[in-house]
Amino acid sequence: MQYQNLHDLVAHSRSSRNYFLSLPVELQLQLGEHSAYIRTAAQLHLRAEHLRAYNQLLERGK
Repeated sequence: MQYQNLHDLVAHSRSSRNYFLSLPVELQLQLGEHSAYIRTAAQLHLRAEHLRAYNQLLERGK
């Protein structure tokens, strides 16, 4: 099912809410910045994985 944004997805999908809340707070905040582009559980999982990979690259570059 497709929702309007991340907030709507988390508010109406228990499994998406549980997944979102299991993530580190920093990643939750980053996902919030992409809220308008996250409308499904699949998009949530994919965006979280992309942000994790991006954050790892940044850490390696330090």
